[in-house]
Amino acid sequence: MESPYPDGHGPDEVPVPHALLGPVLGLLGEWHGWGQGGYPTLDGDFRYAQDVSFSHDGRPFLRYEARAWLVDAEGRPLRPAARESGWWRMQPDGRVEALITQPTGITEIAVGRAADGVVDLATHDVALTPTAKDVTATRRRYTLTEDGSLTFVHDLAAVGQPLQHHLSASLRQKG
Repeated sequence: MESPYPDGHGPDEVPVPHALLGPVLGLLGEWHGWGQGGYPTLDGDFRYAQDVSFSHDGRPFLRYEARAWLVDAEGRPLRPAARESGWWRMQPDGRVEALITQPTGITEIAVGRAADGVVDLATHDVALTPTAKDVTATRRRYTLTEDGSLTFVHDLAAVGQPLQHHLSASLRQKG
């Protein structure tokens, strides 16, 4: 059975976006691109591909999904990597409360702001399952650029390491 309340992936689609989504309307849709990452506890740097989706159902929050996979030097898939989903709850004045879950047992609650094509989120709290990697903080920055791309930068504090650069990617809207 098809849902009577489909998600909108664009600012001009039905349902009409809630007014509080104004600062993040440019994110709506499906994005794909390439990135690089590394961390002191990993064996070297790596390349990855990433798909990200932002949609809404007319209420003042975004549905967020992202998945990534490692790629070789030619961009061929090697294996699945990160996957996460969640909700970005928009508040007045561009404030954002984000709930992001990962199948590895990590749930982040991040807070921040959205303004002028930039969303900057920092950890408010992290919940871990008993067997999850020890993550203590993150910072995520999404920037819509003048050429129409979406850049993503992710800083991470985990397994005894201080907050530092972990991932960066450049994405283009699909379709």
